[in-house]
Formats: sequence, C-alpha cells, structure tokens
Amino acid sequence: MNYKNDVEALDAFVDKYKALKEEIARVIVGQDKVVREVLVAIFSKGHGLLVGVPGLAKTLLVNTISRALGLSYSRIQFTPDLMPSDIVGTEILDESRHFRFIKGPVFANIILADEINRTPPKTQSALLEAMQEKAVTVAGKRYVLQEPFFVLATQNPIEQEGTYPLPEAQLDRFMFNIWLDYPSFSEEINIVKSTTADYAPDPRVVLTAEEIIFFQELLRRIPVPDNLFDFAVKLVAKTRPACNGSHPWAEEYLTWGAGPRASQYLIIGAKCHAATHGKYSPDIEDVKAVATAVLRHRIVRNYKAEAEGIKVEDIIAGMMKE
Repeated sequence: MNYKNDVEALDAFVDKYKALKEEIARVIVGQDKVVREVLVAIFSKGHGLLVGVPGLAKTLLVNTISRALGLSYSRIQFTPDLMPSDIVGTEILDESRHFRFIKGPVFANIILADEINRTPPKTQSALLEAMQEKAVTVAGKRYVLQEPFFVLATQNPIEQEGTYPLPEAQLDRFMFNIWLDYPSFSEEINIVKSTTADYAPDPRVVLTAEEIIFFQELLRRIPVPDNLFDFAVKLVAKTRPACNGSHPWAEEYLTWGAGPRASQYLIIGAKCHAATHGKYSPDIEDVKAVATAVLRHRIVRNYKAEAEGIKVEDIIAGMMKE
C-alpha cells in the first residue's frame, strides 16, 4: 500500500470501512451494532461467536461480508455425526499407493461454523488449533492456513436439546460474543419488502486480502496510553472472584472470571474501534464499547445470580461504571 505515513493509512482505512458498511447494508437491513462488532473482530485478527435465534440472517451476514471482502468462504454445518476430519481434511491412498492430503473446508479465509454447539467437544476441538495457531496438524504434518483467516460461529441460545456446551478453552478463542436481537418494526418491514421482491443485491468487493492484512498490521501499531492498559487490566481483574482487585459483585455473583486474553482483546478491540471512528489513539470509551462483547462469554455466573435474574451484561456494566 502506497501511503506516506500511518496517519494517511488510517484515514484510508476509515474510508474503506465506511464503504464496506455501505455494501453490507445493501443486503443486511439494520443490525448496525452486530456488523460493527463482526468487522472489528476481523480487523483485530479475532474470531466471533454469533448468538441469536433462527431467522436473524446470521448466515447471510457472514456470506455478505466474505463477498464484500473478496475472500474465500466455507460453511460447515455442525451436526452430532460430524467428525474432525470433516473439518480439517484427511489423508487418502491415491492410485500410485502414496498418501495424499485432501484439504477440508477449514482451508478458506472465512469459516462459518454453523450451529457449532450441535457437535460433540471432540469435533469442536478440531477448530482450536486452527483458531489459535492458524494451522492444522494431520498425521503429524503441519499445514499452515492462508491469511487472513477468521472463524465466525453461530449458536442458537434457546434450543438446548441435542446440543453440547462449548468448552471454556474453545469459548476463550473467540474475541467477541455477539448477540443478535430481533429487528425493529420498521426494519422488519424493510426486510420483508426486500426479500419478497425480485431483487437480490450483490455486494461489490471493497477490500482485497492484501489490504486486510495491511490494515490489521496498521491497527496494531496504533499507540495506546498507559492509563488505558491500566483500565483494561483492572476491569478484567474485577471479574475474578477471590483475586486482587476483584469487584464485590464478582465475589457474590461469579464463579469464574476472565483470563489475560480478555485484556489483550480489550486493547486491540479498542484500537480498531477508535480507528473506525477516525481517531488515531483509543480512549477509555473505546474500551467500554467493546467490553461487553469481550467479557460476556468469559465470566460464569453462580446460582445466586441466576436465581436473582442478574444478567452477565448487568454485571459488566456495573463494573465499568466504577
């Protein structure tokens, strides 16, 4: 990319980001917060867990983003009989009596793990190495995945029959837990109008893979003041019961708090959030903007919190106010 300096590159990123959101909005009605959080995760080199009831266009959203970014896309439907080899690939004996590796659907830029909690933990764990190391190991041989690489998983929060809770190690690999809510009345009117007419908008490609990688590295070079590191780490420490800096609510309502990966994601998420709003350095408001999505799936409520109807989001909001 031919930019004179990082400031000019960040200005170009803002323009590209706005154009990207406009292209996505041609297909996806509403869901502005969801789109923003998915894009922040992508540009932060993170993964996203999309949680919402069926029919909220989770699959369409991921497909639209992959087309607007000009990236290869694979959809994996997670079912109880799915095997790890169905995700990463397998070795076969070819006609010349040599073993040959056949790549699985994980070898794409954007992976949609549809209904990820419908497959057993053994198969869920097949994504662990790919999400963390950007590589997979088959028969002792390591295969590096093509950059950029993102996993966007979907999960139905209501129907629990025939599902397997995601292991904590798997949940921690997701940068954001993104909740999708029902559309507003006016948004649903527009959705029905657009989907029942003879018109299917096709988003144009706004960014190339090379540009995405460039902007990912650019965002990591954004300077962060020391007080922001202090705020992020203290916020995460508040969620840890029986630890230094823990919040009284953590002692009363939580059985487990967030780990160091949450602090890392708060900072890189704040950098990206600031950049999308035309700022050259993040502040505390940028950390707060991404905190709920970062912490929501990393803290575990106890029975008292559930009995009193206290939500995770309420606990996070309360900790951020102080």
